[in-house]
Amino acid sequence: MLKRACLLLLSIPLVAGATGAQSTQPPLLPPRPPVTIPAPDPALVAALDATSRGGLDDLVLAGFSRQPLAGWLEYAALRARFDSLPPARGAAFLAAHKGEPVAAAFRADWLPALARRNEWPAFLEAWSSAIEDPALRCLRLQALMAMDRVDAAWTAEAQALWRSSGASLPAQCDAPFALLAAQGGLPDALRWERFDKAADAAQAAVMRSIARGFASASDSAQAQAWAAYLDAPGGDVSAWPKTARSRLVAAAALAKLAKSNPDRAEALLPGVAQALGFGEAELGRVRYQIALWTVASYLPDAARRLAAVPESAYDDSLREWRVREALARADWPAALAAIARMPEAQRNDSRWLYFAARLRELTGDPAGARALYAQAAQKADFHGFLAADRLDQPYALCPRTLQAPVSAKQAVARDPGLVRALQLFQLDRRGWAAREWNAALAHFDPIQRQLAVEVAQDNGWFDRGVFGLVSVGGKRYPDEQQLYLLRFPLHHAEGIRREAARNRLDPAWIAAEIRAESVFDPRARSRADARGLMQVVPATGATLAKSLTMPWNGGDDLYDPDTNIALGSAYLRQLLNRYDGQAYLTIAAYNAGPAPLARWRAQRPALDPDVWIETIPYRETRDYVMRVLAFSVLYDWRLRGDALRLSDRLLGRSDGPRKGFICPAPATPAAAPAQDARKRP
Repeated sequence: MLKRACLLLLSIPLVAGATGAQSTQPPLLPPRPPVTIPAPDPALVAALDATSRGGLDDLVLAGFSRQPLAGWLEYAALRARFDSLPPARGAAFLAAHKGEPVAAAFRADWLPALARRNEWPAFLEAWSSAIEDPALRCLRLQALMAMDRVDAAWTAEAQALWRSSGASLPAQCDAPFALLAAQGGLPDALRWERFDKAADAAQAAVMRSIARGFASASDSAQAQAWAAYLDAPGGDVSAWPKTARSRLVAAAALAKLAKSNPDRAEALLPGVAQALGFGEAELGRVRYQIALWTVASYLPDAARRLAAVPESAYDDSLREWRVREALARADWPAALAAIARMPEAQRNDSRWLYFAARLRELTGDPAGARALYAQAAQKADFHGFLAADRLDQPYALCPRTLQAPVSAKQAVARDPGLVRALQLFQLDRRGWAAREWNAALAHFDPIQRQLAVEVAQDNGWFDRGVFGLVSVGGKRYPDEQQLYLLRFPLHHAEGIRREAARNRLDPAWIAAEIRAESVFDPRARSRADARGLMQVVPATGATLAKSLTMPWNGGDDLYDPDTNIALGSAYLRQLLNRYDGQAYLTIAAYNAGPAPLARWRAQRPALDPDVWIETIPYRETRDYVMRVLAFSVLYDWRLRGDALRLSDRLLGRSDGPRKGFICPAPATPAAAPAQDARKRP
């Protein structure tokens, strides 16, 4: 069970002194009092645990019918006896919980169980038109087949599934597709349609499967040859038909090859392009991948291969790599020219405003640099903070709290779906809790959703400040970025301060690592088995515990917040010592490990820290280093009300000057100065 959340609540004045006017935004208000959701009934918890050992009878379930989690208990109990559950009992459950998340969870498990039992009428009765899962949709086609209800609608649905993807579809689709083919519902035109999708997605196995069904032996042989080439490009293609399909397959094959062997792909490209008549689209696709996988490793031919990519094939990602490649060579004019070739929206991102300014500074244009730094410094992010340091001005920060009465928060906290979500979270039933959470948010307005995040954090579910704000349900709410108290929760502050002092670390850094690693979820666990607040792997935890003479009973100790913070902080100190106090290298090693870091340092040993960070090959690590450093500034604000300069922080300096924050008045960004075309590569 999580400890009750106690946020460190600070009302922090914004500090004047920056260039430009301050906004008239009201000061930060203290959040509403916390609202605690009652814990689930211990008897229900015991009953839920008992379902793993066998189903509970309906009489026992009836005793919990008034509990918030009664539906989930019943679902768990019935699921334990799906092999023999009467269809009428399943139908009754779905009717009783119609429209609830528990019904969707039940249906997703109940339908395959009915299919295994060949209970096809019950399957169709339990069906929901909202289901999109291909495996379940194919099971529905099987149900209709079993009941002799194969009609025009069945054929249309089967054909829609067939053409839905170029990737392999579930085994449940095999029988419907076989019947579709037998009835003439898979003409060659439809087979070619999916074949092309499979080729575009580089799915050779799917291509071979489709090839076996063509009516013409020559079509089948050619399709098999195309699939074989996709797996192992390099054979003679001069006898291939000079068609768009040949060009699609060859381009997909060479693009795939380029990811593992860009030299070989580049060597093959001229002959294949000439033999099949590649156009700009095919050349661009292959040259894009050749360039990308060359520059991502900073190989010697990167600049040449980037220049060979047609401009029409460039996207935002490759434009960024064009800048990084020039930065890695310390070719400042080329890097500046690459930024100038970006579309305006990309060029005006704080990252590229900062680097355009930095590069102008390096090439002797201090006035142009200051203008661009001023634009970048309007943003409360890594590059905005660095730009403010270059101008020696306060950091931009415009925090706000929710302007809603306590009664509104209490009303949201009484929402049945939210109550169920939070009780399930308390029971560590994360998947079920997420279902209830998403359903609750779907009927909340923005203010109610924001209040729901606050209630969730009151009850220890801190990551809702990440997954419940800004980008939710496919919609963007950019103004919610200013809800910093919700987006940057602070818990276990006492333990953070204690271990920071013990290991001579900045507590804001430790808090930032926790925010980046787990969003203060002590039960977090990664696919690599990293656990707890600071995502320590058990092997590292055991070694650290031994060196610190701490008790160690196995990997589950890492779920204890105090233990995890102690071990994670000690590991940070070890890395910081190893990398001579350079915090930016320490953060990179914490994420990627020492081996990749050693390779990157050997490749680019002389770059300044800001440039080196931007040239980290792994996107995850590159963004991670920037996030942790920016988060450190924000947690400094939360803990102390001012902040150590980011340009000092990334070097591991903890005793440098501190600065305040200001909320700048909104301003229309000025156009970035044009780059002299003569300096373009």
